[in-house]
Amino acid sequence: MRRKPGERENLALRTTERWQPPSFIPVDTRRARASAALRRFFDLPAGSIWRDLRPVLAGAEGTLVDVGCGAQPYRGLIRAGTTYIGLDTADAQDHFGYDMPDVRIIAASGRWPVDDGSVDTVLATETLEHVPDPDAFLSEALRVLRPGGRLIMSVPFAARWHYIPHDYWRFTPTSLKMLLDRAGFSDVVVNGRGNAATVACYKLIGLLIALIIPQAETGKPRLRLPALPLAPLVAVLALVGNQTLDRAAGEDTLGYTVYARRAIAP
Repeated sequence: MRRKPGERENLALRTTERWQPPSFIPVDTRRARASAALRRFFDLPAGSIWRDLRPVLAGAEGTLVDVGCGAQPYRGLIRAGTTYIGLDTADAQDHFGYDMPDVRIIAASGRWPVDDGSVDTVLATETLEHVPDPDAFLSEALRVLRPGGRLIMSVPFAARWHYIPHDYWRFTPTSLKMLLDRAGFSDVVVNGRGNAATVACYKLIGLLIALIIPQAETGKPRLRLPALPLAPLVAVLALVGNQTLDRAAGEDTLGYTVYARRAIAP
């Protein structure tokens, strides 16, 4: 329905995005690895997550469950010999555009197809904001972890509303600790990714890319030639944004990387 002049949109009725970044792809070839590295340079949230996960996943052992695994963009960081299990929802393709083989499907009830206390690491990257019931999700994570097992999550903060309408939450460090404490986790650590300068670069990059490569009604991107002179500015902003990731996090960040453990009973 066309709105009257001056009438504001009722966002509660929005079901689609006007501009959507390309989906991640499996990183299983040399070309895909090069494409992923280039994306991480311009996609500051993805690059910051990679920086945080690279050292911790290199040390993961035993069995790792990747919940909401999508295209499994961080699977390549896991050391050889670690058992990898990908979990996703039955509607992952319809809602998020991902359909990977050999992925276990989470039950409609929310229960994960994983045995109690059988997992050393639970990984959930940019997933919790898409979960209608975060408490139930974290309860499942605690259930499948062995005592002493580790939960590793990333969540967005200064991020655009995405995968509409299946994007429900933005979490603060306070809320993350509250949720994890309530679920029964211990040793909670929340690290910010980036700061106000990083966020400013990220927002400007998103604005410029949408001008240079807008999407038609079909969702397909098209190149807007008059906006091409803006492309060097995008590269400069990405360079500056990546450099700011080494600075201390502030109250405004791209998102948070979260670590917690299932306590070992005394």
